[in-house]
Amino acid sequence: MPQRLLLAFSLICSLYGCQVSASETVTLIRDDFSRYPAGPLSQPVGELNPAIQEYHYLADRGVPLEPWENAIGYLDSWLVGDEEGKVYLEQLLSPDSEDMVTRLFSPLFITGEPEWSDYTVEVLVKPLALDEMVGIAFRYKTNRHHYFFSLINGKEAQLRLRLPLDRSFRVATIETIATAPFEYDTSQYYRMKVEVTGSKIKASINGTLLLTAEDDRLSAGKVGVTANVPARFQDFHAYSTVTTKALIDKAIAEREARLLQLRNVNPKPKLWKKFKTPQFGCGRNVRFGDLDGDGNSDMLFCQNMRKGPGDNFVEISCLTAVTLDGKVLWQIGRPNPRNGLLTSDCPFQIHDVDGDGRNEVVMVKDFKIQVLDGETGELENWSWMPKVPEDFSQRRYEIKSRPHERNIGDSIAFFNLSGNGPREILVKDRYRLFWVFDNQLNLKFSGEGMLGHYPFAFHDEVEDNQTVAFDRIMIGYSMWDHTGKQVWTRDGEFQDHADGVAYGNFSEDPKAPCYGYYSGSDEGFSLIDSHGFVRRHHRLGHTQTALVAKLRKDVEGLQYACINFWKNPGIITILDHRGNILLQDEPIHVGSPFVPVNWSGDGTELILLSGNIHEGGMLDGQLRRVVMFPDDGHPDLCAAVQNLTGDARDEIILWDQEQVWIYTQERPFTGDRIYSPTRNPDCNDSNYRTTVSLPCWE
Repeated sequence: MPQRLLLAFSLICSLYGCQVSASETVTLIRDDFSRYPAGPLSQPVGELNPAIQEYHYLADRGVPLEPWENAIGYLDSWLVGDEEGKVYLEQLLSPDSEDMVTRLFSPLFITGEPEWSDYTVEVLVKPLALDEMVGIAFRYKTNRHHYFFSLINGKEAQLRLRLPLDRSFRVATIETIATAPFEYDTSQYYRMKVEVTGSKIKASINGTLLLTAEDDRLSAGKVGVTANVPARFQDFHAYSTVTTKALIDKAIAEREARLLQLRNVNPKPKLWKKFKTPQFGCGRNVRFGDLDGDGNSDMLFCQNMRKGPGDNFVEISCLTAVTLDGKVLWQIGRPNPRNGLLTSDCPFQIHDVDGDGRNEVVMVKDFKIQVLDGETGELENWSWMPKVPEDFSQRRYEIKSRPHERNIGDSIAFFNLSGNGPREILVKDRYRLFWVFDNQLNLKFSGEGMLGHYPFAFHDEVEDNQTVAFDRIMIGYSMWDHTGKQVWTRDGEFQDHADGVAYGNFSEDPKAPCYGYYSGSDEGFSLIDSHGFVRRHHRLGHTQTALVAKLRKDVEGLQYACINFWKNPGIITILDHRGNILLQDEPIHVGSPFVPVNWSGDGTELILLSGNIHEGGMLDGQLRRVVMFPDDGHPDLCAAVQNLTGDARDEIILWDQEQVWIYTQERPFTGDRIYSPTRNPDCNDSNYRTTVSLPCWE
């Protein structure tokens, strides 16, 4: 026995009075699921679709699950019941969607630690249908990367490995490691058992060894159950040898000690301000900017009403302008807490659109694009929104129906298309049309394409003896110039829209070319050059919100990080500026606002997940939770990042529909110079934008 194993075994012997041998087993987890009440473990959240968890944090969807986790966090797939006096866990969804059958996602109920290595897992399994798989997940790294031992189609047992990159569009990469014939039915429970030791895998049913294999691509990970058909599970048991358990405990202790060290190095969050938002509070539908002209940021809360199918036709119902001391500056519309949450963007922004040095509010409401005085909320100017094209239903759109004659809008962004600063207003719908107005609300031009969720602006130097930099518009998989001419498009090459887009030179070489960085929903990540040619394409799953920032000192240039949502939520991928994958993990099982945080001012930034005291916090470039929020009763539904106190470091704003809490650092900055990155302007805010944080020092 190696020396380190002997030391670990000696420790265990001392604890047990030397009454155990190194080969004896010890339980990692045993559960009959009786900890849960009878009934569904989650329920749909009100009338909102599961997209509420893209950028809002909900601790659970009905019942706290600890120590288990619903890996597809937005999916309502698990319930608990009783059968002949014994509790069961049931996966209740049928494989009636192509996504489930093709394994783009599988319902997963998991538990354990990433350090769990060599172990045995047993569970009683009762399939309730035979047309898809049911079984055990093991050495789980993410919901797109794990082994599973399953029964399938009523006639076979399989050992398979799910790999993190899809083979092609919406086709999962799953390798079959071993198979054996095994006929089963829906009338009884089967005891499924899998043992993993190093690269060796053994799988048995009802005590009979069916499959053996060797595969070393995943050496450790969590455990759980999975099924693509209705199925019941009883008496889950994961156990290991005493020796292995000692090594696992040691690895976990080392991980926690390192985390504690990192958390002590980073400033802890300290409450700066808080105030209540009675009746007018909302979800992540807030804008920041100086509304009253005092030089300090204010908050603009937006409530909304859905006026068509799903979340595709959302209209502003109430706007409330509030200082960070909680003083209401003005309000239009009637507040109603029922209208607080949303699962889309909303067309409103704060911006000095006329260039007079004071901010206005620009919004689309009542089928009009409107400009309001920032300090009073009084209407200054308005114009009708364009009409929906008469042949709309014949065009190649994601949404075929349009219930109104005029467009209702989806989001707003500002661009510098005339050389006078960002005064032009781009309004887009969901998901195909956009219009550009000047700051007097005259329509300049329009366009259409596979627009995705939110555009990105970048400067393009004019070469005819002018020194003015005009913006070009990156929207969807297309580039448009300041005159309304489409420079190039790759719409026809991609089959899903872009959730996030950024463009720039994110290397350390100022002469290096610029690239477009795309989170393309089920298309995954793409890197496209300035001529529209695709240079990298990684099918990472449904990539959603993204950011560009300096996350790691050991990697040249800036890093691109994105988080998945639909079908495989919570998977975070970090790539370098060339589009090479550096790291992938699954620290949560839902979405995130996913923005960079200049927390320490030392030149590297963190990633904000949420304000939750267990699953939230801020991640470093190794995806470790290096900053956590205090257990002080703060809200954690929504989160945003702003520099509010004046020392270049960021503050964190946490809120729900009732209150706002703002955190700053517990200690002042003490370095010789402080990091002060340049980011997208606040006037171009969105639940979907890619936040780009460019290096700058004070």
